[in-house]
Amino acid sequence: MRNYSIVRIGKEYVVQTNEQSVLKFASRRKAVELVADAAELLDSLPAPPTSPDVQAPPSIARDRFKVP
Repeated sequence: MRNYSIVRIGKEYVVQTNEQSVLKFASRRKAVELVADAAELLDSLPAPPTSPDVQAPPSIARDRFKVP
């Protein structure tokens, strides 16, 4: 989580990411703790697998299974 901020709105602290409100807390300390925990979890997760179609380079050759 690189683009986040903790903003005080009234008596509450709001965690925003990319300028969108995500979480609301009564304490700034709790907001910081949860953001740190979430960042650690996101960093520990493996990258999601990409589909084979995304990795394949574009081709203009016809598909021999679909075109007779």
